[in-house]
Amino acid sequence: MAQPLQSINLVAPAFKGVNTEDSPIAQDPSYADVADNAVIDKRGRIAARKGIDVVTTNKTELGTDYVHKIHYFYDDAGNEVVFTAGNNKIMTGTTTLTDATPGSYTITANNWKIVNFNDKAYFFQRGYDPLVYDNATGLRTFTVANGGATAATLKCHEALAAYGRLWVVDNATDTQTIYWSDLLIGADFTGGSSGSIDVSKAWPDGYDEVRALAAHNNTLIIFGKHSILVYGGASSPASMALVDTVAGVGCICRNSVQHIGTDVLFMSNTGLRSLGRTIQEKSLPISDLSLNVKTEIISLINNRTLPTASVYSPENSFYIITFPDQLTAYCFDLKGRLENGAYRVTRWTSIPHKSFEVKTDGTLYIGTSDGLGTYSGYVDNTTAYRFRYYSPGLTFGDPAKTKLLKKLRPTLVGAAGATVFMKWAYDLATDFKTYEFTVGNQVPAYFGVDEFAIGEFTGGELTTRNAVQATGNGSIITIGLEADINGSALSLQEINVLALMGKTV
Repeated sequence: MAQPLQSINLVAPAFKGVNTEDSPIAQDPSYADVADNAVIDKRGRIAARKGIDVVTTNKTELGTDYVHKIHYFYDDAGNEVVFTAGNNKIMTGTTTLTDATPGSYTITANNWKIVNFNDKAYFFQRGYDPLVYDNATGLRTFTVANGGATAATLKCHEALAAYGRLWVVDNATDTQTIYWSDLLIGADFTGGSSGSIDVSKAWPDGYDEVRALAAHNNTLIIFGKHSILVYGGASSPASMALVDTVAGVGCICRNSVQHIGTDVLFMSNTGLRSLGRTIQEKSLPISDLSLNVKTEIISLINNRTLPTASVYSPENSFYIITFPDQLTAYCFDLKGRLENGAYRVTRWTSIPHKSFEVKTDGTLYIGTSDGLGTYSGYVDNTTAYRFRYYSPGLTFGDPAKTKLLKKLRPTLVGAAGATVFMKWAYDLATDFKTYEFTVGNQVPAYFGVDEFAIGEFTGGELTTRNAVQATGNGSIITIGLEADINGSALSLQEINVLALMGKTV
């Protein structure tokens, strides 16, 4: 007797993000094998990321280089300046990048750490005297200062503004001594209540090097490469004391550290970690927030040649870390964690993202070779980009039976005018069959679904459901959907699969 046609719905495909760690035929269908140039939207659907709206129209000073660093400065008087670093210069402005490098100050690198402190901006980079930018009375002037200490001492790689002071560490000769400034005076590291601490004897495994600093709950967090030190009472640094240590987990890149409200995220040599859970659980693997993409993250960490960049966007509820030389970024959705403790994650591929910064109004700036852009719209500087989703291997509960696909019906939200490619393959093969269609620009129907299979049944959003004739058969099915994003948002709500269940293999 012939088997009846079965209808199987993949509801909210990729809701749990990418999983490249587990076997593709043993995964929950809510995972994705591929989720490129995607985010998890506020309704829990996989969706196309926004694009880059380049706002710079004059990048003469940047030349052929890219924006390595973005910093947003603001003071109590409401003055704002956007700084960028690139082409061995410090620049200001957004539409026009203007060279603001102090006269006679020569720069041959662009790996600045910039912090705002007491209405001034402080610029630190290993091998360079610190720069201080003072916006008082609208003068907008730079000064070169060594804080009263020897120039070599403060030519530091890492800096932190916290507890009414500046904290700096990691110069060319010393990765063990942390210096703090006088109270409310960021340019004084020798007078008043300034001071320093040597942490060389505090590392739990005997030796490490300071890589990053963070402030959290009146503690000073000192990240080594392989361990973490926690000093309590940091508001009175002369009497602060070591209150906790973590062995076996450290921070491998300064620029990965981001405060996300009640916690701090950082990249270790095993992936993305939470400071709070790492301290609570010490070195247990449950704190690995990138568990579902662990292997590929570690590979990118080990093979990077350019500094990483990261950003936390409260407005979008995501943390992004990019590897500029690999043209790959990972977007971690912070709206909740999965059962294994990891964040949902998607990839941004073949991207021009080199650096990030968030303004107080939520604007997310992105640094590129074209200058500054904002995270908005759905094109990358007038160029379309490719959204890609691929399911894990689907067995529909019976891996032994042959499946004969008949139809695939993707439900798309938005995507007006987009060219879409429906994909399917069998038994984990890579030779996908493809059906191409274009989403129309019709006005949604007001009642149910009209003759064009377009309706307004998801709260006013243009929704389309296309029927794709599928062919072939196999025991394991992989379904994919790609789309060229060229001006319109796109979310994938579900995929309806019509198939016949054949004989047992």
